[in-house]
Amino acid sequence: MLKFIKTICLCLSTLSFSTIAVADDLDENAIKELALEAILENPEIIMQAVKILNQQAAAEKTSGQAILSNWEALQNDTNAPVLGNPEGDITVIEFFDYNCGYCKRAALVISKLLEADQNIRLVYREWPILSEGSRFAARASLAAQKQGRYKEFHFVLMNLEGATKGSVLKAAQEFGYDIKKLQMDMQDPAIDQHIATSNRLTASLGFSGTPSFVIGTQAISGFVSYEIITQVIAAEREKLKK
Repeated sequence: MLKFIKTICLCLSTLSFSTIAVADDLDENAIKELALEAILENPEIIMQAVKILNQQAAAEKTSGQAILSNWEALQNDTNAPVLGNPEGDITVIEFFDYNCGYCKRAALVISKLLEADQNIRLVYREWPILSEGSRFAARASLAAQKQGRYKEFHFVLMNLEGATKGSVLKAAQEFGYDIKKLQMDMQDPAIDQHIATSNRLTASLGFSGTPSFVIGTQAISGFVSYEIITQVIAAEREKLKK
């Protein structure tokens, strides 16, 4: 019962319900007492919590079905850059935009993850949705694969204050790319296909912004901290043991 009440509290933490005012210094028992008091005074809380839980369960079921339906495209698209361990036991797929501030933060998390966990297979999906500069950067980054330096250029672009045609070309030149070849490779139909596939996958998964992730069998929309992403990965590895 207490576990259920705690779940109710977590669900209702997203609501503007002033009855539960939890101070930082309250211990778990005090929080439970406040939750129980709130429930006794406002029994409708339980129905609200049940509704929220049902909505969350439905959303998780829908995203899970979408992942399974698109499994091949998500996991094995030869048109998508793969970093980390190609034979890793857990695949992390990130949809991102080079002009997304949260994606820049996520890049630091991903770098740390790849350094700490040698059994992660990382798939990058360019999803340029914020600006024309984002679209140019995505095309340039994918074109960089043909010069064998996608990973390095990806992080160069993530470190730009803003990705525009000018800033991307300047970065490419400073990084030693063949600019003429890069611009020619940017017209490759495979790049159009990659971006179109990203658009289709995100629509199917219900993603509305960047960054968004598919980690094993879990879909996560929004920035995730290193602590959270490692927890999700650990949970996915537990599933593999069953």
